[in-house]
Amino acid sequence: MWRDLKPIGQDTATHGYRRYAWTGADADCRAWFVQQAQSRGLAYELDRNGNQWAWLGDPAAGDAVVTGSHLDSVPDGGAFDGPLGVVSSFAALDELRARSVEFTRPLAIVNFGDEEGARFGLACVGSRLTAGQLTVEAAHRLRDGDGVTLPQAMEAAGYDPYGIGPDPERLARIGAFVELHVEQGRALDLTGDAVGLASAIWPHGRWRFDFRGEANHAGTTRLVDRRDPMLSYAETVLAARREAELAGAVATFGKISVEPNGVNAIPSLVRGWLDSRAADQDTLDTVVTGIEKAAREYADRHGIDLGVVRESFTPVVEFEHALRDELGTILGARDGRSAPVLGTGAGHDAGILSGSVPTAMLFVRNPTGVSHSPAEYAAEDDCLAGVTALADVLEGLACR
Repeated sequence: MWRDLKPIGQDTATHGYRRYAWTGADADCRAWFVQQAQSRGLAYELDRNGNQWAWLGDPAAGDAVVTGSHLDSVPDGGAFDGPLGVVSSFAALDELRARSVEFTRPLAIVNFGDEEGARFGLACVGSRLTAGQLTVEAAHRLRDGDGVTLPQAMEAAGYDPYGIGPDPERLARIGAFVELHVEQGRALDLTGDAVGLASAIWPHGRWRFDFRGEANHAGTTRLVDRRDPMLSYAETVLAARREAELAGAVATFGKISVEPNGVNAIPSLVRGWLDSRAADQDTLDTVVTGIEKAAREYADRHGIDLGVVRESFTPVVEFEHALRDELGTILGARDGRSAPVLGTGAGHDAGILSGSVPTAMLFVRNPTGVSHSPAEYAAEDDCLAGVTALADVLEGLACR
């Protein structure tokens, strides 16, 4: 499975992945999912929001155990973020069949669409729509960098964009959702464990900062006569680092757009996107407020107009303690060792669904901690340990 999926959407120059929603690479990943489902005799289903499902047992029976993740990527992302969870889900099912277990609950494997938000700027679109956390109207307003709307992209890919929306009936079928994911950090490497359990997802969001100045000639405009928004933006980037360090949080300006974007022109507009995350809501509010305050002071100093828009936000997610504890008991029964419980600053579909169904997450060790990069990595032995752990959990939940 890994060999077949690995080349899809990989850039030959950077070796990173560009599997963006509703593109050719996305279509190839979806076709791979269908093939994996059909080769195992699973019932394939595409829901109204473009999420893919592979069912063992009757979906209408309810109280299903669901596992899976996503197959799309960030720009030049790594091979493991998302795909490891989907591949491991199919592999765990194979392991359970090899054990000749008897399923007492329906089991499903899911590939949620557009989890990373790389194309339209909003993460977890597929699961947000399903859970009713993204309105149809807001979804239809989403545009990519070329001005293509989400409905246009879906239609071009052969899907109906006018049927999207909340799917409470589908959520009502699910008794538990367990997502396996490569760890995005080094906590497991430091503890020496191959697999861990998630405790919570930090609150996080994305904010767009629009610095508007005055375009002019880079060679003839005196420094004192300039209204250069790049100066305010640069100072704000440094302020973000400072505020995050003081609060024990993280803040990143990772995307920027400049107009007119000429080497010999002073910009008229610098648009930067802030991603900030913290262990609790109060800390996150403190960080973002501090960054915006500093940005406005810098903008006023240079005669720049500043607009700040919150484009997305996800509150803190505490995974259901009862389900998490049950997973811990199942994993501990194998070797008598408690699995470490970790918090994470990364968002996931499991976090979106947590408000609707009981959810939990397993993490597989990432020895470098690098993620969202071609250098993202997990050793094969650890990946196989993750499959075994997921199979144990699914057996404990779905085969009682």
